[in-house]
Amino acid sequence: MPLSRRKRVVLVEPDDALHLLAQEDPDAQVYYLEQTGEIFQSYEAYAARMSFYHSKQFQCEVTGKSGLDYFEALSSERQEATVLHSRFSQPLKPAVLKAVQWQVMGRLDHLVEAVYERFKDRYFKDERVLVDLSGTKYFARIEKVYPPRSTLDANEREDRLQTDMSSSSFTAEEGIPHLIGGDLKTPIKAANAKDDPVKYFYWVSILEPERNSDKAKAAAAAKGPDPEAPVKSLMEVQCGVMSRDRLSFSKSILRRFIRDCVDRDAAVASPWTVKPLVAKRFGVDSVMPEDTRKGVENIKKGEIDKRKKVWEAKEGPPTKKQKKMTAAQEEKARVAAAKKEAAEKEAERLAAEKKKKKPVRYPTEDLDVTLSEKDKKAGMKTQRPVPSRTLLPFNDTPGTFESFLMSWNFLVAHGHPLHLSPFTLDEFENAIRHNLYDPPCPMLGEIHSTLVYVLRTVTSQKDTSALSFERESRADEPVLGVSLDQLRETLDETGNNWERVPLRTSEGREGWEEAMIGCLRCHATSEAFPRLREIFTFLLFECDMPSASFREASPPARANGDATPAVTALPADRYALLPATDRIAILSFICNVAVSSKAIHAHMETCEETLTALRKEKIEVNRSKKQFTEEMNSLLEQSQTQTQESAEPENGKGDDEDIDMGAILIDDSDLSASDSGSETASGRGKSQRGTLRERMREKQVSQKRAAAEQHRLEEELGKLERRLEGIEREFRKMLGAVRVRPLGKDRFHNRVWWFDGLGSTSVVGSGGAISYGTGRIFIQGPSAFDKELVDMRPGIDERRIEEEGEDGTLEVDEWGVYTEPEEVDELIAWLNSRGNRELALKNAVTKWLPLVTPGIRKRQADLQAHIKQPEVTRRSTRMKNMAGYDISREPYMLWVNRRAVNNGS
Repeated sequence: MPLSRRKRVVLVEPDDALHLLAQEDPDAQVYYLEQTGEIFQSYEAYAARMSFYHSKQFQCEVTGKSGLDYFEALSSERQEATVLHSRFSQPLKPAVLKAVQWQVMGRLDHLVEAVYERFKDRYFKDERVLVDLSGTKYFARIEKVYPPRSTLDANEREDRLQTDMSSSSFTAEEGIPHLIGGDLKTPIKAANAKDDPVKYFYWVSILEPERNSDKAKAAAAAKGPDPEAPVKSLMEVQCGVMSRDRLSFSKSILRRFIRDCVDRDAAVASPWTVKPLVAKRFGVDSVMPEDTRKGVENIKKGEIDKRKKVWEAKEGPPTKKQKKMTAAQEEKARVAAAKKEAAEKEAERLAAEKKKKKPVRYPTEDLDVTLSEKDKKAGMKTQRPVPSRTLLPFNDTPGTFESFLMSWNFLVAHGHPLHLSPFTLDEFENAIRHNLYDPPCPMLGEIHSTLVYVLRTVTSQKDTSALSFERESRADEPVLGVSLDQLRETLDETGNNWERVPLRTSEGREGWEEAMIGCLRCHATSEAFPRLREIFTFLLFECDMPSASFREASPPARANGDATPAVTALPADRYALLPATDRIAILSFICNVAVSSKAIHAHMETCEETLTALRKEKIEVNRSKKQFTEEMNSLLEQSQTQTQESAEPENGKGDDEDIDMGAILIDDSDLSASDSGSETASGRGKSQRGTLRERMREKQVSQKRAAAEQHRLEEELGKLERRLEGIEREFRKMLGAVRVRPLGKDRFHNRVWWFDGLGSTSVVGSGGAISYGTGRIFIQGPSAFDKELVDMRPGIDERRIEEEGEDGTLEVDEWGVYTEPEEVDELIAWLNSRGNRELALKNAVTKWLPLVTPGIRKRQADLQAHIKQPEVTRRSTRMKNMAGYDISREPYMLWVNRRAVNNGS
C-alpha cells in the first residue's frame, strides 16, 4: 500500500450510517471511488478524499520514490511487484514465506539477513540455477534433490532418477529437503549441523552456456559450438558449484519480495505474518500454532518487562515510604526540582521556537501563500486587475460566447485540413453579425461550405426520411406559425443533394445554405440540437424571429382551428436575418460533428508525429548549444590566461635569456661603423628586435584567430537560440491542433488562456512581423471541482474579494478578458511566484509576453485604423445603410480564402 508520512494509507470503511442507509433504501444514490472501492454518502466526503489522493505526498512502498499522488504510487507499486514476482525464483517462494511466517524480529533488515543466510546454499526442485563446470558457467534446471540423510550411492541415485524423474514429491526415505535448515527458529549452527546444505546432492539438467556480455557472445559465435559442452545432459552436483542469478536472488530483491508479501502490527514484539491472499496461494498456514502463539506471547511479555525496567531505571522506582528529610535536605530537593522544571520549560520553549521558525519550502500550495506587510511595502500588487465581461462577444446569452470561441478555434486550428485561410476573432465576429443578403459575406459561405465537405465523409446513424420532432412536448402545436407537417413537407424538398452539390469557389459557394440544411437533416436531432425545429422553420418560411425564447413566443392556435397560412422562403434570403446566437449554435454543432471526420483525425495524427520530431530536434539543438557554450568558455579561459601572462612584468630576463632588452632601444643611426663593439651591439639589437617583432606578430595572429573563433561561436549560438524559439512556436502550433491548454491557473484555480499561434496560424510572419488571432488574454473561472476545493478553505470568500475585487471574482466557468497591455502587466505583477500554480503561470505568460503584447497593440491599431470598435458600439443596420458607407470595404468582407481548392472543397 502507498505510504503517507511513512504510514500506510488505510482505506475508508463504510460507517454504520451507510449500512443503515443501504438497509432502508437500497436504491439510494452514493458516491463510489472506483480505484479504491470506497463508498461515500456525501459528495463533500468524496471530494475531500479525492483531493487527499491527488496531493503529492505519497511514497511508493516498494521503490521508496516520493512526491507522488496516491494513484501514481499505487501504479508504481503494482508495476514493481509485477517485475519482482516475475524475477524471483518461483520454487523458492513457498520456502521463504514459510520461514518468515510468525517470526518476531524488530527490523526487516535483520529478517532479510537471516533468510538470505539460510537459503543462499539451499536449492529446490525446478529452480533455474548457474552451474560452474571447469570455469564455464551453464544455465541448468534442478530435476531432483537428495537430502544428506540419503544412503544411496551415485549409481543407485542415477537409477532412481531415471525411474522417478517426473515425481514432484519426496518419499519418506529421502526426506523433505531443507526442512530443518529452512526453519528460522532453529539457530543456524544447529540447523547446519543437523541439515548441512553442503551434503545435499542435486541432479541438474544442463540447458545452455551463460552469455553475460556481448564479448562473450562474440567469442562464442567466433569459436563455434563446443563439441564437449554438456548441454542437454544430466549430472550430479553439489551447492559448491551452484549459484543463482543475481536478478532472481539477492538481498535487495529478497527484501522487496518479503516487504511485498508480509505484514506486521504496530504493537510491541508483533510477529511478521504473510498476507492472507499470498499465504493461500503458496500454501502457507495462516493459523498460528499454539506453541508458536505461546512463544510469541512470551517474547512480547519479555519485551514489555524489559522496557518497563528501562523506564523505571530512568524515572526511578515507585515511591516508597522514606525517612523524614531534614529542613536542609528539603530545601536542597526543592531547589533541584525548581531547576529541573525551569530547564524543561526552557527546552520546550526552544523546541517551540525552532518549530515555529522552520522555513517553508517554496514554491508551495498557492492558497498557503499570503502577502506579508514587508511584501506590501516592497510594492507587490495586492489585487488582480478586474477582467471585463462586457467586452466579450455574444456574452449576453449564457453559453454563446463559449460556443463562438470554440468554433473559431476549431476553424483556425484545423485550417489546413479544412482548406481555410486564417482569420481573426474580430473578423469572425463581424461575419457572424453580418445581416445583409446583398452583398453576402464570403467568409460565411467559405466556412459553411468547407464544413459541409468534411461532413460528407462522416457516416450518419440517423434516418433522414423522418425527423425526431415527435418526442417534443408540443410537437402537435405550430412553431412560428408553421405546423410540423408543413415543415416536413418543405424539408423533404430542401437540401436533398447536399452530398453532391459542388459549392464552387468561383461561383461564390452558391447554394451553401440549402446544403447546410441538408447536412443538419442528416446529422442533427432535436435531442442533440434543441433549437433545430425553430431554425428550420425560420430558414424555410416567412416568419418573424422573436427576441425571447421561441417556445414562449410561438403564436397560439386560433379558436376555430384554422392555422395561419405559411409562406415558404429561400434559405439564402432568410439566413441573413437569422440571429447571431442561432448561427453560432449551427457552427458549434457542425464543428463538433466534424471532429470525428477522417480529415481531422489524419491531421491530428500528423501533428502528433510532428510533435515527436520537434521534441527530438529540441534535444539535439540543446546538445549542440551546450557544446558551443563549453567551447566558448574554454576559449575565454585561454584568452584570459594569455592576457595575464602578457601583463606580468619582466624580471630581468624574458623567455629568451640571450635577449638584452636594453639593446633593443639602441638606434642604428647612432652607431659608428668603425666601432667594433658598437657593431656587435647593433647586430645583437637587430636580432632581438626581429625576435620581438615576430613574437608580437604571432600574438596578434593568435588574437585574431581567437576573436574570429569567438565570433563564429556567437553566431552559431545565435542561430541555435533562434531555432529554439522557432521550435517552441512550432510546438505550440502543433499542440494547439491536438489539444488546447490554458497557460496555467492562478491561486484560485482561474484559468488563463491565450489562443494566438495555434494550428494553422502563426504569430510571427515570414518577415518577423507580429500577427494575432484574438489579440487578447482570456481568463476563465474555476471548474466546479476546483471551486469546491477552494471553498473548503476557511475565510476564502473574504480573501477572494480582497485579492480579486468584488467585480473581479469569476464564478464557475465564467469568462473575462484583458484587452490592454497594461492589464497583462498588472496580472503578471499580481502573480506570486512562491505558489506552485502561479509560478508556472507567471513563467508561461512571461515566456510568450514578447508575442502577446505586440499582438494586443496591433489589434488596437487595426481597430483604430478601420474605426471599428465592436466592444463599445456595434455597427447597426442603419449605419450600413447610410449614404456613402461601403460595407464591402470592411476587413471581414475583404477576407479571401487562399487555401480553397479549385473544385470548391
